[in-house]
Amino acid sequence: MNIFLYLLTVLIWGTTWIAIKFQLGAVPAPVSIAYRFWLAAAVLLIVLNVLRKPVWPPRAAWRYLLAQGLALFCCNFLCFYYASQWVPSGLVAVVFSTAPILNALNGRLFLGRAIKPQVIAGALLGLTGIALLFLPQMQGHWNDSGMLAGLALALLGTLFFSTGNLLSSRMQALGLTPWMTNSWAMLIGASVLTCGALALGMPFTFEPGARYLGSLLYLAIPGSVIAFTAYLLLVGRIGPDRAAYSTVLFPIVALTVSTVFEGYHWSAAALGGLALVLAGNLLAFMPGLRWPFNNKPALE
Repeated sequence: MNIFLYLLTVLIWGTTWIAIKFQLGAVPAPVSIAYRFWLAAAVLLIVLNVLRKPVWPPRAAWRYLLAQGLALFCCNFLCFYYASQWVPSGLVAVVFSTAPILNALNGRLFLGRAIKPQVIAGALLGLTGIALLFLPQMQGHWNDSGMLAGLALALLGTLFFSTGNLLSSRMQALGLTPWMTNSWAMLIGASVLTCGALALGMPFTFEPGARYLGSLLYLAIPGSVIAFTAYLLLVGRIGPDRAAYSTVLFPIVALTVSTVFEGYHWSAAALGGLALVLAGNLLAFMPGLRWPFNNKPALE
């Protein structure tokens, strides 16, 4: 089951980056994200009702749900949508692959989990790899504030994603399933985005074309309902640090898609950087060279 959840997450999320790129245009990013999570939350609530599963979370969970909605389904996506305006989608996915390292650091800060020396070594390899991947893009653009802002936003978005992972892990430890918690956290995120967009006077327009509508449906249902639930189930079963290991393979899928749709050009530096990112994450999260989902599930 863990292998299935892992592969499902990699295949879907490895392709959502280009769909995010397709969302950029006449519709403001906060509005597109709000559409995405209103739709995804509605689908999840319908599924819960059809399956006659519990819908209302206990009072003790609401503080975690509020924090997860803001971190995972609001701030996280705002950062990545705006980062995608300046940075190729495949490179945004590469930055996102640092999530396992951030999960380990956050686990140390907030949960008291020990950080092994190989995690530090893996982090250094990964950061070096990201620098090499971005080097060809940055040549002649070191004064390009947009490119630098895109990189910073992608890193910040990954930090918000990591925070949402730990919050989900905490709620699953309380016995709550991601099917329920995602529904409410997505509603919270969509509500905050809607209120913020209205306060800023952003138009709630809609592009009727197949490109925008198709990418919205893909992001809302496979990208949010299916992939987020699969990923957060994995978080509960093997822990947030090892579940985030799935992000190691995102860059391979995302950069391949970016090559086809965005004309991304591979260079020797980029190939070397990708190898370092993969090697860094492998070093950090394969102690004893064991595959991460060989561990026993944390929650049955």
